[in-house]
Amino acid sequence: MDLCAKEAWQELEQQSELKAKIAQDNWRLYFHLMPETGWMNDPNGLCQFNGVYHFYHQYVPQNPAGKEAPHWGHKTSTNLVDFKEEAIFLSPEHSYDRNGVFSGSAIVKDDQIHFFYTGNVKNEGDHDYTFSGREQNTVHVISDGYSIEKQEVVIPHEAYPAGFTDHIRDPKVFEKEGRYYMILGARTRESEGKILIYQSEDLSQWTYQGIFLGDDYSLGYMWECPDFFQLDGQDILLFSPQGVDPQAYAFNNLYQSGYLLGEVDWKNLKFKPISDFVELDRGFDFYAPQTFLDQKGRRLLWGWMGLGDTSPEYSNPTVTRGWQHAATLPRELSFNGQRLIQQPLPEYQKLRGKPFFWNVELKDSVTAPKLAGEVYELQVELIQQTKNLQLLLRQDTILSYDGHIFTLSHGPSGYGRKKRSIQLSELRQIQLFMDTSSMEVFINNGEYTFTSRLYPQKEQDQIVFSGTGSLAIQLWPFSN
Repeated sequence: MDLCAKEAWQELEQQSELKAKIAQDNWRLYFHLMPETGWMNDPNGLCQFNGVYHFYHQYVPQNPAGKEAPHWGHKTSTNLVDFKEEAIFLSPEHSYDRNGVFSGSAIVKDDQIHFFYTGNVKNEGDHDYTFSGREQNTVHVISDGYSIEKQEVVIPHEAYPAGFTDHIRDPKVFEKEGRYYMILGARTRESEGKILIYQSEDLSQWTYQGIFLGDDYSLGYMWECPDFFQLDGQDILLFSPQGVDPQAYAFNNLYQSGYLLGEVDWKNLKFKPISDFVELDRGFDFYAPQTFLDQKGRRLLWGWMGLGDTSPEYSNPTVTRGWQHAATLPRELSFNGQRLIQQPLPEYQKLRGKPFFWNVELKDSVTAPKLAGEVYELQVELIQQTKNLQLLLRQDTILSYDGHIFTLSHGPSGYGRKKRSIQLSELRQIQLFMDTSSMEVFINNGEYTFTSRLYPQKEQDQIVFSGTGSLAIQLWPFSN
């Protein structure tokens, strides 16, 4: 065996040993997507093709801190619950993406998947890599979802319009009336967020059309991961702004993700907002969401259960165990005439074990029977006016509602995550998906959501209800 082959074999053995070690971690998630090893972040290239759901994602397999050039990891499913780990789909191996295959999207045309991503290049020298030293090329890939037929740069860095920093990235491509459009997140040299728009007839030749959003709208210094779609006749624009100041209960995370309702002037290709910016999730761990339309006609969304960069406030202890981050559950989007509604998919009902139902008259506190374990779905309906409601979960996590303020708070198991709140006109219903080290809360049938990681000690599975009022409770332990 020559030296190169020996080194490759040793690396393969080490990776296999690491996977086996990580698989035994008690904080590995039961029904959420996560990396086999290393680091995961943004969902990318989401699509359904020939009946198969494809979930690609930012992936650094060897570094759980994410400090190396990212690849695109790849997972597939036919039912959105059971996923297969596929080979790495894209790697930073070209001159135009040598420092990272950054985020992008997918669109299906003529029985092929067309992917678009940002190829990241950091040139040597004394640079800040915001105003100088970085190239971000838009790359087009044609594929069947597994192998690459064609890969080429369609918008080189030097072709971007003047007046912008080196941060132009995250192409999202969509089709309308036979034409293709690409939107890109950007930061100007005056540190203002913008969304650029390009147009194409064939997905290969792209022409810059101007600023889709940002001429008359300001929010933060950089906009990442733009996404546009129409839902029930409403134009909706998602993006993830950076540099937004906290406002009472809003914008409390390091970076935000949310949406604007608006109207598109298709002649001039301008998005005109008709609403304020609305956060998609009010918890601690939600960023860089991406949507796609599946073959059932559903608009589905996945988010990254993490945050851009590293939060100065809280951490993930799994880094020392060889892995970090995960994806949210896929959520179905609908529009109720005023706001986006996010709901868990009915496919996840297949995980439900034996159900437990009970009605509770709260006068002080009630401890639920120890039936759920660490992984479950819990639904709580408020039958009549409930005061000072609290749910104590998994050691030291509390969901509370008092005086129209709903709050998620963590103790030490939050590893620095403290409290997030929202003001509600009323609380009617709570649906909670509890995994081994994550939780997703859907309030009032998906009007609001809270997503968070948490790291309790083993076998901390008690559920305690307190307050006054009447509750109808349904609980399903999750099983294979």
